[in-house]
Amino acid sequence: MNRDSVQWRGYIPALTTPFTADGTLDRAGWSELVGWAVAEGMHGIVVAGSSGEWFTLDFDERVALFELAIAESARRVPVIGCCNALKPRETLALAHAAEDLGLDGIIVAPPPYAVPNEREIVAFYETVAAEVTLPMCLYNWPRGTNVDLGRRLIERLAEIDTVVAIKNSTGSLAGFIDTFFALKSKIRVFGFGSDELSISLLYHHGGDGTIGGGGVLGHVHPAFFEAIWAGDLDAAQRYAALDKAFFDFSMSPDFAPRFASAQAIMKTALNLRGLPGGFPRPPFLPLTEEETDRVRAHLEALDLPPVTSQQPPPSAVG
Repeated sequence: MNRDSVQWRGYIPALTTPFTADGTLDRAGWSELVGWAVAEGMHGIVVAGSSGEWFTLDFDERVALFELAIAESARRVPVIGCCNALKPRETLALAHAAEDLGLDGIIVAPPPYAVPNEREIVAFYETVAAEVTLPMCLYNWPRGTNVDLGRRLIERLAEIDTVVAIKNSTGSLAGFIDTFFALKSKIRVFGFGSDELSISLLYHHGGDGTIGGGGVLGHVHPAFFEAIWAGDLDAAQRYAALDKAFFDFSMSPDFAPRFASAQAIMKTALNLRGLPGGFPRPPFLPLTEEETDRVRAHLEALDLPPVTSQQPPPSAVG
């Protein structure tokens, strides 16, 4: 396999996972959220990723999310299952489940907390590829794993047969660009922002897209890429300004949250838009009333009205 084995590109949100106030998985809300994302033109979805609080989900819940996403999306967009886990054997079990359910691919980060060395990371990915035939996206997430995959290591990993892409969420711009130019002909590279440099790399050098957090802005996210592909860079810059404004409001350049967990901020924004964002699970807490007002004011400043008035958002204080 290589980059041409899949058609993944554009904006692929790692959707948030809705929970009720008591922490129960909201399956109906999840299906609604998937349907909304597809209707808004997302180019794919990632299920139970970092934005989806995979670290709070048990195995059966994650498999249920995989299954519901396949059913609701009805094969209209690629569905990629996140198989991150503390234990490699759980990653393998999730990857097998994704394969059995017919997902289009998996995304996998090195086991968090353990901080494996390069030889161990290569062995980890080789084991996953040996057991599961699905196309695999590497996930470089130093904030969550304490490991920043460098270009030379990624080059080794790209030789593994099922590796077709990378979500490179490194805090090193130089490292991201170095990896992009070294590997863009072999694997798809995700992680571009919404600035002038990213627009240039996407338009002039064949950048693939972004696996982003939550898709809170709806059609704005995929429209950014659609405009670039159409050569309408003025429109792309207008969409980029909205995306960058929300990112800068909620997160720092190194992906650290500004004033609360990114998941709670995204869920509050979705709730305020009339969508089933729901509540976060511990250790994350719902936003305070003051924090919720900050999110509401920001959405109003971006001129993002509620998607529907059918259901009021849940109380922000749990």
